[in-house]
Amino acid sequence: MKLTMQLGKRSYDIILKRGCLANLHQFANLSHRKVFVLTDTGVPAQFAQTVLDQCQDGMIYTVPQGEGSKCLKTYGTVLQAMLEFGMTRRDVVVSVGGGVIGDLGGFCAASYMRGIDFINCPTTTLSQIDSSIGGKTGIDLGDTKNIVGAFWQPKVVLVDPDTLETLPRRHFVNGLAEAVKAGLIADPELFALFEKGNVREDIEQIIYRSLRVKKNIVEQDEREAGPRKALNFGHTIGHGIEAVKGVKGRRTNGLFHGECVALGMLPMIEDKALAKRTRAVLRSLGLPTRTGVDKKKVLAQMQHDKKSQGDSITIIKVPGLGCWRADSLPMRELPTLLGLDEE
Repeated sequence: MKLTMQLGKRSYDIILKRGCLANLHQFANLSHRKVFVLTDTGVPAQFAQTVLDQCQDGMIYTVPQGEGSKCLKTYGTVLQAMLEFGMTRRDVVVSVGGGVIGDLGGFCAASYMRGIDFINCPTTTLSQIDSSIGGKTGIDLGDTKNIVGAFWQPKVVLVDPDTLETLPRRHFVNGLAEAVKAGLIADPELFALFEKGNVREDIEQIIYRSLRVKKNIVEQDEREAGPRKALNFGHTIGHGIEAVKGVKGRRTNGLFHGECVALGMLPMIEDKALAKRTRAVLRSLGLPTRTGVDKKKVLAQMQHDKKSQGDSITIIKVPGLGCWRADSLPMRELPTLLGLDEE
């Protein structure tokens, strides 16, 4: 299957096919240029090697696994490695891994020599369903997620579902929260696939429909001036929860990004019947529907969110299946809205 992100001169193909990672050279120019393959310690080494084997002049650079690598220090070390490799404006960065590697690699490509080519090869459910397309790249500052970054579109995205076979169950499920989000805001048929309950069997359709939702939104609003705000559904509260209770550094027993997004979606669903259906879907997947996180700490983190503007913040609500609405909410009303411990 193939989708094409229609963005004029910045358009690119999204290839969704089992085994396509081994055929990257068919979809991208890897010859007569340096290829910097960025990955992390949590990604099976054979994935990056599969890419390197297709290059005439390439290298693999591996950073530690986890959100902690999306920081200024790691960003600097990657750029230094690119410089020492002798990369020029005609060369390319290839990210092989999850959302952290996609965000980090994309930002390094966007800023090195003011912008070089970038290819994304997502290997996790979360990155294949959501973060690999759209052009948002960036790093964190402390606990504030994605506050430093750039819009930088890839040249091609290769989504190989075979790479998901290596994921532990919890990591596989974590990414499905973004697909549930896509169904809630724009695709009732996608949401129905989750209620059907055969996720493994339908995973390619789930990925395809999720990417199509995001593609359609990004094409209307590449830089988040309007409709693209819909993709933040669940993330305003979710990022606050993640900052307080997310897996990061030594905090290895916390919540993953998709788990935080799942928690962040529930208070934003206005239709009670739909909220009940969503809780059932989340439970069937093994995603959380409640947490004991400190609401005051979450609120404090939300005040640093990119979507906050002084005394108010933009939140995305879902009044019914397949539709959404952006509201500007006074910060003082957030504690009432959160409802993080409600069943």
